[in-house]
Amino acid sequence: MKTLLAFLKKELTEQLRSGRVLFLGILFVLFGIMNPAVAKLTPWLMEQLADTLAESGMTVTEVNITAMDSWVQFFKNIPMALIAFVLLESSIFTKEYRSGTLILSLTKGLERYKVVAAKSTVLILLWSVGYWLCYAITYAYNAYYWDNDIAKSLPHSALVWWVFGLWVISLTVLFSTLCTANTGVLVGTGGVVLVSTVLGMIPKVSKFLPTLLTDGNSLIYGQKSPKDYTAALVITGATAVAALTVSIVRFNKKQL
Repeated sequence: MKTLLAFLKKELTEQLRSGRVLFLGILFVLFGIMNPAVAKLTPWLMEQLADTLAESGMTVTEVNITAMDSWVQFFKNIPMALIAFVLLESSIFTKEYRSGTLILSLTKGLERYKVVAAKSTVLILLWSVGYWLCYAITYAYNAYYWDNDIAKSLPHSALVWWVFGLWVISLTVLFSTLCTANTGVLVGTGGVVLVSTVLGMIPKVSKFLPTLLTDGNSLIYGQKSPKDYTAALVITGATAVAALTVSIVRFNKKQL
């Protein structure tokens, strides 16, 4: 346990020194502020465009903004935050393959599974803190300007999207143990998400896929209920655990 905690501390320190924590913090805070800001500025923007649109024969009516508009922005922007997160952290394993620093730790008695456990824990921690910080900022601004009660099943819609992020992290870890370059990590992770997205176009299959969890808008508008996401949540959790398990097995055999 001591060696695991020591390596975990080393990973967190590296994240801080590299500036990744600062960058991710700014990113998630920015998105958290941007969601209500875009909604709040929409009437003003429409007013500024009114004359131009009138010349094209279009009439601008009064725009009524609610917290719902801000939450729609949240679910539009959080995918970009996740993509930036994966791009930034895709080298968490591969940079050490190139530098050979892992060999030194392993020769000092650190078990290989602890490397995967520590790095996975750091990624999950950073994603969780960043995601819920973004959510909290958006929620606070929405409560101040409007009323969050207009959004149905809001906590559940946020929860399922967070779980989707954990699933993507498990894929990132998996392909980090399978590939030696972060390009392979990005292609592998993105490829699996893309396949899930394409299969999600099939109605009978979509309810079982992890990408269903990104459909937070259907929940807040009441078009779907939380129980509609149960199968996807179970499968997402199971495949994430499977991916991390395979990652440990693969890393135990990996030539460094």
